Amino acid sequence: MNALQEKDELKRIDALEEYEVLGATPDAALDDIVRLAGQLCNAPLALIALVGPDRLYFRSVIGAEISDAPRGNLPFEDVLLSNDVYEISDARLDPAYRNGIAFAGRSFRFFAGAPLVTPAGAVIGSLSVMDSANRRLTNAQVTSLAALARQAINQLELNNRIRQMDRAAHARVRAESALTVERNFVSAVLDTVGALVVVYDTAGRIVRFNRACETASGYDFPSLVGRYPWERLIPESDISTAIDAFERLRNGEFPATFENKWVSRDGSERLIDWCATALLDPQGQVAFIIATGIDVTVQRAAESTLRESEARYRQLVEGSLGMVCTHDLDGVLLSVNTHGAQSIGRTVEDMVGRSLGDLMIPGKQALLEPYLQQIEETGEAQGLLYLSHVNGEHRVIAYRNKLIDVPGHEPYVLGFGVDISEQVKAEDKLRVLIRQSNSILESVGDGIYGIDLEGKVTVINPAAAQMLGYKPQELLGKVFHDVVHHTRPDGTPYPEEECPVRRTLINRDTIRVANEVFWRKDGTSFPVEYVARPQIESNKDSGREGKAVGVVVAFTDTTERRALDRMKDEFVSTVSHELRTPLTSLRAALGLIAGGALQNRPDKLQHMLEIAIGNTDRLVRLVNDILDLERIGSGQAELHYTMCSVDDLLRRAAGLQQTAAAKSSIAISFDAAGVNVWADPDRVLQTLTNLISNAIKFSPAGSAIRLSARNLDEAEVEIQVEDHGRGIPEDKLEQIFERFQQVDASDSRAMGGTGLGLAICRSIVHQHGGRIWATSRLGEGATFHFTLPTRPANNLR
Repeated sequence: MNALQEKDELKRIDALEEYEVLGATPDAALDDIVRLAGQLCNAPLALIALVGPDRLYFRSVIGAEISDAPRGNLPFEDVLLSNDVYEISDARLDPAYRNGIAFAGRSFRFFAGAPLVTPAGAVIGSLSVMDSANRRLTNAQVTSLAALARQAINQLELNNRIRQMDRAAHARVRAESALTVERNFVSAVLDTVGALVVVYDTAGRIVRFNRACETASGYDFPSLVGRYPWERLIPESDISTAIDAFERLRNGEFPATFENKWVSRDGSERLIDWCATALLDPQGQVAFIIATGIDVTVQRAAESTLRESEARYRQLVEGSLGMVCTHDLDGVLLSVNTHGAQSIGRTVEDMVGRSLGDLMIPGKQALLEPYLQQIEETGEAQGLLYLSHVNGEHRVIAYRNKLIDVPGHEPYVLGFGVDISEQVKAEDKLRVLIRQSNSILESVGDGIYGIDLEGKVTVINPAAAQMLGYKPQELLGKVFHDVVHHTRPDGTPYPEEECPVRRTLINRDTIRVANEVFWRKDGTSFPVEYVARPQIESNKDSGREGKAVGVVVAFTDTTERRALDRMKDEFVSTVSHELRTPLTSLRAALGLIAGGALQNRPDKLQHMLEIAIGNTDRLVRLVNDILDLERIGSGQAELHYTMCSVDDLLRRAAGLQQTAAAKSSIAISFDAAGVNVWADPDRVLQTLTNLISNAIKFSPAGSAIRLSARNLDEAEVEIQVEDHGRGIPEDKLEQIFERFQQVDASDSRAMGGTGLGLAICRSIVHQHGGRIWATSRLGEGATFHFTLPTRPANNLR
């Protein structure tokens, strides 16, 4: 593809995008054009073929059902290279179509197509006819097909303009009320002014034609809309000049003044003095050309009409509920209506002659210079003007202003604005409330959701959706009861009419419910307690409460709370038992001694004292262990890290237990040379002492305990305490690290333990960031393992 072809291809694609035809809905007008083409050319198949970037798209197909086809194997593209109707009289004589033109499941021998050329010169496709018999078009049929192709382009162009007008209409509907008032005001002004006002689209067709133009030309607006002015109004001798003048305007040479002649309907000629400028879209592109003119042929009548128009305009301005003003290109006010002055607590006389900057609130004056620059460069501007009221209030004016450049006079700016201060304040408050409510909903840990009168979810916070296993958007619009609250805790169905949340709409009372369950997305349930409060719509007229419009529910997952309650109960029960047993024994021993029953039995008395002392020691150990465990668990036991030799720690721990080991003839060996850890030596020593003490208690006399350590990697060390006692059942290996858990319930009495030693060990190791576990084979002994870091956590890689 050469450079010229690439340029044509890009031009065609741009035109297709502009006309929006590739995916457009059926168009009855195009259908009629294609049907007429088929009838005039006596062809069984007629259609519009549009050439896209990589496919052919077919519109208004008469005689077949097909919407698109790949490019490259059909003659529709050949039409693009033709300036006139392209025709294949017998496809079988064409080397490219030896077996005929295969299209829509059929074979055709005859093809004719007229190019669809836009006013900008882009060829976007063809109006084509096809026949299974070989033949040729007559000259009349060729002419008709070309004319219908032009008509099709006109229809596409019209559709495009209609779409643009529709979009503009939708935008206007969505615009603020101030702009609506301005549009009505401008429309009224156009129809009341004595000047001739014509609005053209970018192709040069008339889209607005005011009453003054109707009077001057003798034509009514409906007869000229959509037509070019040179079709009826411009004398034939001036058509070329008029087209050149319009092209200059469309290319950006505006505003411009010029004169031309109009031929009125009765044949008389009028000389019109025009001033034309462009109406730009938000992107700064020319959307329309507006031209205002004066019929200088009847100067006096025009002046009289103009005076009338000015009077009407003044009346409209003074009666307007918006701010209507004019100012020069420096921002100095030339005029302002009474309502506009009163809106900031001033008079007309007080405002005229003052700069807009003097009336603006502090900090906003900097906006004046860019505004004036935009007006001077583009001829119009719209936005918000921040004015200061004499009482100190800030007023926000939504404006849309235009530059008026009348030949022979200094240009000025015509402005129209509406006070939207209250609306802005209300919107600001609403945005703050929305942000606050959203922040609250997103930050609270409890689940919160709202439902309407049908029970459908209208709002739900992330915490609620997460607890239920859904994404928020999955629940919005769903009936909450059917999705989450459909079954009772015992598995029976939960009718919606019995649901307390629904009943609160009837009773209009806040309710609190516990011991119910909500169901997650995965089918599991969890216990909840919730508070439901109805949303009552206030009656603005009477100030009393109105009808209920929904319910807001806040709920909490009570799973952990119930588990903690159970743990507390179990803990209290266990501690009570552990305290009661030695206290009972202690009380009994002391009772016997105090009663004098053992005065004559010194051996028995000594035994009772030893029992009392032993139980007292046991109670002290129990209380100390509970306090240690609580301090470690709550983080009150601060760690003092240092680099420690594991070998030194093992020897110190063994030395503390050496007396107990010697009583049972138990030997302790070591294997930890060169191993170091980053830890609190006192806490590690406490852990090792507990583990060695346990090993001694459960090891037979004459056995050995082995203490060892090894580096797992650069960051972690494993320490082991191995004995050869009776071992631990597999189902107890995890349980023994819980509070008051031992392999045998009688061990605490026989061995003198509290049942908290291993729980303390686990807490200390976890506080260091390590792990602790046990391995064992029954009858062969047990090994306790725990890990410690070798360096500070922030140095780990």
